[in-house]
Amino acid sequence: MLKALFLDLDETLCDTRGANKQAMRLLGTVLQEQYGTGLDGQQVARAYVTGIYRQWSEEQRRRYLPIIEQQSEAAFRVQLIRDLLGERGVHQVSDAAAQVLQDRFDRDRIEAFDFYPGIPEFLIDARKLFTLVVITNGPEFSQIPKVERVKLADYVDHIIIGGQEPEQKPSQSIFYKALKLANCAAHEAVHVGDSLAADIAGAHSSGITSVWIQHQQPLDAELGIDPHHTLLHPSEIPALINKLHQG
Repeated sequence: MLKALFLDLDETLCDTRGANKQAMRLLGTVLQEQYGTGLDGQQVARAYVTGIYRQWSEEQRRRYLPIIEQQSEAAFRVQLIRDLLGERGVHQVSDAAAQVLQDRFDRDRIEAFDFYPGIPEFLIDARKLFTLVVITNGPEFSQIPKVERVKLADYVDHIIIGGQEPEQKPSQSIFYKALKLANCAAHEAVHVGDSLAADIAGAHSSGITSVWIQHQQPLDAELGIDPHHTLLHPSEIPALINKLHQG
């Protein structure tokens, strides 16, 4: 019997990619206006988003991990902006100027951040039948504003933010915490998420049924991860959960 739904946040319940695109476009425009036509502001903005998602080169990893570990996520993002501009010939950008740009991106992204259509209604109905636990990876720096923006606590029973835990997905510990909060066994839960490496692998290692939101991503056979259920888009979640509930 299904007792609990574990749900990822970004690209599962909420359109993070859409919010990123909006904030990225606006950041690129500001950069272009501020630093002149010789700079491709949109290119810098795209590189910034790639950077904050830690899609780093080895050189970037060596540079930025110590900043995050010894200072903060915010300090890393400020330095990232300064570095990206410096690589394109825009030097002498102060921490304060970079902070303004970072704050602008964060503000624009949060303003655009929202649930996918139909998800709030689904959560309200599902909560009548199941314990709902959101498990989201990421630092408090970025995840708490998202959670507050959509008033997530009004829709689910528990919220686990990876950056506040000893380990993040796919580690078993974070899924075991969710099982304990939901007071259920692994076979009584389903986890829904868009990341094969984090959501689906973590669910499988914890004995939990997995639902992969594909979002046109290819199924990477090299990972050796085969989801129990695959959906093309979050809009398909309600129908599948209803089917699983009906048995």
